[in-house]
Order: sequence, then structure tokens, then C-alpha cells
Amino acid sequence: MKRIKVLVVDDSAVVRQVLTGLLSEAPGIEVTAACADPMLAQERMKQQWPDVIVLDVEMPKMDGITFLRKIMDERPTPVVICSTLTEKGARTTLEALSAGAVAIVTKPKLGLKQFLADAAQELVSTVRTAAQANVRRTVARAASAPLAPTVKHTADVILPPQAQGGRAMAQTTERVVMIGTSTGGTQALEAVLTELPRVSPGIVIVQHMPEKFTAAFAARLDSICHITVKEAATGDRVVPGQALIAPGGKHTLLRRSGAQYHVEVVDGPLVNRHRPSVDVLFRSAAKCAGGNALGIIMTGMGDDGAAGLLEMRNAGAATLAQDEQSCVVFGMPKEAIKRGAVQRTLPLGGMAREIAALQRI
Repeated sequence: MKRIKVLVVDDSAVVRQVLTGLLSEAPGIEVTAACADPMLAQERMKQQWPDVIVLDVEMPKMDGITFLRKIMDERPTPVVICSTLTEKGARTTLEALSAGAVAIVTKPKLGLKQFLADAAQELVSTVRTAAQANVRRTVARAASAPLAPTVKHTADVILPPQAQGGRAMAQTTERVVMIGTSTGGTQALEAVLTELPRVSPGIVIVQHMPEKFTAAFAARLDSICHITVKEAATGDRVVPGQALIAPGGKHTLLRRSGAQYHVEVVDGPLVNRHRPSVDVLFRSAAKCAGGNALGIIMTGMGDDGAAGLLEMRNAGAATLAQDEQSCVVFGMPKEAIKRGAVQRTLPLGGMAREIAALQRI
């Protein structure tokens, strides 16, 4: 098997040392260089171009965003952003994701070495995911097992499954849209939500993203969309003309009171190794919205959302998946299709039209 060649670019000697050690120990990964700034990295890349770049955003001589854009202009390459978990860092990191980065690895200001060691499995999995990403698609819009077995919870740990034969309320005029996405999803969601007219169905979204980043992500989308976009909070109504982004580090569920829908944000264990989990949102929609919902699964690695989308379809909801040609990573839609959860596949460019049409039904 071809080894994944990784270049680490970070001005922290501790980060370079720890990341190099952790990644080098992982089967199939080779750290070819660890550089303190983008200028040094550029020289090393002339000798050997990496398969994946792990990149800090705040560095001397050249910031990570500028370096990222140069990479994408010269030779699009999967880039994983290694960013400090702060509100300021979140805004900068989202700019990097918009410029073509495929994933985020967060790092705290304190206890950095221990944190990176504890997050070894996530780091390796993220690099492997990035190596499979089709970054040319992210630029145009400008798969190995984990290191060790871990407990992989299902949505059962948050919400029990629908009783056999149970159905949600009969169809009403209040329609809701549930969207789940991961790797490549920040760019995909921007492409879809910016095309929606102000009068569109209420939307709830799970994008796999760390806490603190989802609020900044929602604010950025809100600034460029016709609809309102905000980070979800318990009690928020799901109303036409608004999209709610599930907050990082929590699970988000759809709830119903009469004919009205709202969300509940709850703590709980990782589901499919994610929090928020798409499966949790989709199961809650199956239980309380049934045929009043549209479920959409988009670009992302893994299988989160496949089981929940099948539950939605079995409960009478319409279900869509992003097609392989427009995905950065086809993992999540592919698994949903394999399980029979998807009624139709669509290119990314057709999603907004389908969502808007739901409001007119």
C-alpha cells in the first residue's frame, strides 16, 4: 500500500515534535518534513510534494491562509488545518476551509502535548480522510481503519428507535429539512444555502465540526445568505427562512409541539465517533416529523447519517444524497445509498432547487 506522505507546518516546536511522532507511528503514514514556517515548507515541497499538509494558521513570515491559497493555485493538495480552539481562531480557520482546506484539528493553548497525544487516533483518522479527498472540487467551489478499536455508539444512546410500526404525525403544511455532512461540507453548505431564496423551508444542519467553530461558521453563512443562519440552541423554532447549525460538542434533536417544530441541544456520548451526530438528528426527525421532512446527506467520510436517513425514509420522509461526482468525499452518501436510505441522488448544484420547491408543496 502506498504510504501517505505528510508535511507538518507549525511554528511551535512542541506541535511539530508531537505530530511527527504520532503520525510516523501510524501504519501507512510517513512524515516527510516538519517546518517552522511556510517559507521553509515551500523549499521542502520543491524536493518532494506531500499527499497531505497539516498546517497552522498563525505563523511568522507567511500566514497559513496565504500559504494555503498559494498551494491551491499551484497544485491543489489536501490540507488539514491545525488551529487553536478560540473564537478568533475559529474565524480564521473558517476562512481556511473556505479557501480549500478539508478538515480541522483543534489544539488548546494549555496542555498541548498531552492533548495531542490523547487525540492521536482522531489525528491519524483525519489525515487518512484528507488523503482521500478530491480537493479539486473544493477549489472549484472556493481509507483506513482507526489505530485501535473504539466503542462506536449508535443513536440509541441518545434517543430510542421508533417503535415497530410507529409513525409520526400525518403530513401538514409545515415542512422541515434535515441536512447531514462532514468532510467538504463547509463549502458544500455554502454552495447550497447561498442559493436559497428568503422564503425557504426551515432547516436543521449537522456539520461535523468542533465546538466554538460552529458559531463562527453559522455567523459567516448568515452574512452571505438570503436566509437567516444561526447556531442552534434549545427551544429555537424551526421556521421558514432560517437554518439552524447544530453546535459542536453537543447533539441536536428535532422536537415537535403540536404542528410546530423546535430543536433540543443535549449532552451525550459520541455517536458514530461524532458529536453532533447526523444519525441522532435524522432519527429524531423520523420520530417527530415523518413525511413532513426532507432528509439530505452530503459529502463526508464514514457512515454517520446512513442509519438515520433510512429511518427517515421508512417513516415517510423524502430522502436525497449528493452524487459522487460533486462530493469531496463520497463516504457518507455512498453508505446511505448502500443501505437503501436514498430515494434520489443529485449534484450539489441541484440541492437548493429541491429544498426551495418543498416550500411550495
